[in-house]
Amino acid sequence: GIVDTVSDPLLVLDFSLCVETANRAFHEAFKVSQDETIGKHLYELGNRQWDIPVLRHLLEDVIPKSTAIIDYEVTHDFPNIGRRTMLLTAHRLHHPDNISRTLLLSMVDATERRKRETQQTILLGELQHRIKNLLALVHAMARQTSTEGRSSEEYRDAFLGRFNALVRAHELAFSDENDIALHDVIKGTLEPYTAVAPAIAIKPGPPVFLSRAQLQPFSLILHELATNAVKYGALSAPKGQIGVHWSVGTNSERRLRLWWQEVGGPPTAPPAVTGFGTRLIQVATAELGGHTELDYGQAGLQVEISVPLSPS
Repeated sequence: GIVDTVSDPLLVLDFSLCVETANRAFHEAFKVSQDETIGKHLYELGNRQWDIPVLRHLLEDVIPKSTAIIDYEVTHDFPNIGRRTMLLTAHRLHHPDNISRTLLLSMVDATERRKRETQQTILLGELQHRIKNLLALVHAMARQTSTEGRSSEEYRDAFLGRFNALVRAHELAFSDENDIALHDVIKGTLEPYTAVAPAIAIKPGPPVFLSRAQLQPFSLILHELATNAVKYGALSAPKGQIGVHWSVGTNSERRLRLWWQEVGGPPTAPPAVTGFGTRLIQVATAELGGHTELDYGQAGLQVEISVPLSPS
């Protein structure tokens, strides 16, 4: 009865390592009956999952030498329950007469804990990689944001605009959610520019969710387009407007096509020199595995972005 109160799987073994008692938690955890357990040798249980040379050596020293095993890890494909990671702890059971030759073997299922630890290690590596890339990008922004014809305040505003786009993208990227809706990314990135609403109209499209790796490039592209519209395009004119909409192809390769359309602003023309903002858009689109087409028409800038999406 006392053994059954223990919440983790527990075996009571005799001096030859045969099972004298198994608690309810053991039977439930491994989905086995008493007939499959009681009186059986430890190494014969299941598909001989405990018949491990190193574990044999450790266990066979516990009783005669009064040693102990603490959190010995066994990862195995167990019958009935599949692949699990178990932590084994073994102690000699002491009676007042001190002549006991009984061993208590307890088990803790650490499968989910090990998965979390692995995920944390991966996330830490991803974070270190992102920080390295982020610092390199901020450095490039500071060097390549043009100072020609600008006051210090104008340079500051241009640089901080790009930097804030990065901040917003990373806030989304490191949120609790694994995937973020494209609509939320567009709305969040363009929010500073909607003070002139209805200058920017976001037309809802099919549901699209972006992975963490896609958030930063998308946010940067949208910010650069919006900044360009404020300086030279639709948002520089009182009646200028911008429309954003997207679609998803239905063929074998799912591709996102996003359109940025400006009207009501001054006539546009291709720039004589490709600026850092345009190069940033091109690099960010390439990082997404896609391409961008910019059409500097008389009516206003028209942009089409095409990138592949993961299978749904």
